[in-house]
Amino acid sequence: MSEKQPQKTKEKNDDFLMQGMILAIAMVMTKVIGVLYRIPLTNILGDAGNGFYGYAYEVYAMALMLSSFSLPTAVSKLVSERMAKRQRRNAFRVFICSMVFSVIVGIAIALLIFFGADFISVHIMESPLSAYALKVLASGLFIVAVLGVLRGYFQGLGTMIPTAVSQIIEQVVNAVVSIAGASVLFKMGTKAGEKAGEELLGPAYGAAGGTLGTVGGALFALLFLLFVFYAYHGILKKQLQKDKSRHRESYRRILKILLITIAPVIFSTAIYNINQILDLTIFNKIMVMQGYTEKEYMALQGIYTGKYNTLINVPLAMANGLAASVISSLAAAVAAGKKGQIHGKIEQTIRLTMLIAIPCFAGFVVLASPIMVFIYGDASFTPAALLAAGAVTVILYCLSTVTNSILQGLDQMAAPARNAGISLVIHLAALFLMLGVFKWNIFALVGSNIVFSICMCILNMRDIYNTCGYRQEIKKTFLLPLAAAGIMGVAAFGVYHLFDKLIGGRFIPVIIAIMIAVVVYAVGILKFGVLTEEEILMLPMGGRLLGLVKKFHLLTR
Repeated sequence: MSEKQPQKTKEKNDDFLMQGMILAIAMVMTKVIGVLYRIPLTNILGDAGNGFYGYAYEVYAMALMLSSFSLPTAVSKLVSERMAKRQRRNAFRVFICSMVFSVIVGIAIALLIFFGADFISVHIMESPLSAYALKVLASGLFIVAVLGVLRGYFQGLGTMIPTAVSQIIEQVVNAVVSIAGASVLFKMGTKAGEKAGEELLGPAYGAAGGTLGTVGGALFALLFLLFVFYAYHGILKKQLQKDKSRHRESYRRILKILLITIAPVIFSTAIYNINQILDLTIFNKIMVMQGYTEKEYMALQGIYTGKYNTLINVPLAMANGLAASVISSLAAAVAAGKKGQIHGKIEQTIRLTMLIAIPCFAGFVVLASPIMVFIYGDASFTPAALLAAGAVTVILYCLSTVTNSILQGLDQMAAPARNAGISLVIHLAALFLMLGVFKWNIFALVGSNIVFSICMCILNMRDIYNTCGYRQEIKKTFLLPLAAAGIMGVAAFGVYHLFDKLIGGRFIPVIIAIMIAVVVYAVGILKFGVLTEEEILMLPMGGRLLGLVKKFHLLTR
């Protein structure tokens, strides 16, 4: 029996990493699609239009958080805990209760945002024309609420594939509809603006058209998951019939547990979202006080939300995918009381996250301007400087994201919320200092977010140690990947400038530099001994990867 146990653990870890990477890859794909479609969308809307779009989307994200963002996490956790105890019927009752809850709350929040869009835009956001985009987005809140419960249920059952596929479908539809909607409505708004004497009406209408894609994408994703659920219904019915557990949880008790689970997740997620809204609101108000016009500060905001944030969020999507996987996996391990497995899952999640986040940080620093030119055709100073200055947030936000989910999986639901609250206070103090005293302009948003994410990482890691005694390994997780990324950065910088002189152009030097960077970093990681054979095998397609690595003698002995 003792000889077989490691194999069982390994299989579980394999599945855990596999499911996490499936969702992480899907999320990165959706972000890449997002970057690609934002290129024509940005060109259509302009910086001012992107400002209206980004501001409305931040408010939408806050409303979305209240209605549905917390549901996949909560439903996944509650379902996986019951499945670990073989209580399939109770797991399904969690799904039913959550679905009813999401429908009621989704409708209520959607109506509130739709009818309150003008008040929010005029009196809170200092951006009256953002109301058009906000009203369009409001209609998607109900759809995403239901979508979140379905995704959480499948994740709780241990499969990330339905969520992954639905996210890709959502983003593809989003891309097509956003571009078409923005193009048509921008023209309509421009004509209306000429008659009304309002030059920003075109960008405002265009932003509203762009948000149509968000609603359309969510609707198609929901239809796909409903189809999957219908196809799975027969298997589910047989599983429920085989459930021999006597204990039946009442819907009243499930709702109570759901609310208790959701509350801290909502609060911690709210801090992240309100952080962005407060940043943009404070930025706008201080810019007005410093003599900037609406067109000027909305253009700066458009660069920040439409270009900088869009790129930074691509590697963060990977962390979100691994975070979603680790919640249900850790919840099951905690329910089974397996401390060694808990520590192993935490280490694997953080290690894999940093292995991807650290080279992204280095790449953004050394290739900031070429990337901005490559994607947006923008060679100006501000976008590239923002990306280079804020690149470190890739590491910090990836780490804070996965540690948030680790704490939730460890049943420390309130810890991320408390830590986010503390970090927000420090963040706002830093923002006022950077904007009002140092007058760093748009760079103050980046600087204060670095402060916020550092605080979150420190506080979360402290709570993880206090909860389960896990001590973070430093050398292989941080130092050696940073060394490999440093070498990679030098290589990427040199290759780009070499081919820029030899060939020139917007695309080829960047593509070659990135390809060389990937190879150099991978070789560096292996030569530095960051990954063992066993750890490579735990990765998706680990057997093939290990064969390739051995073929080229890349592993250190």
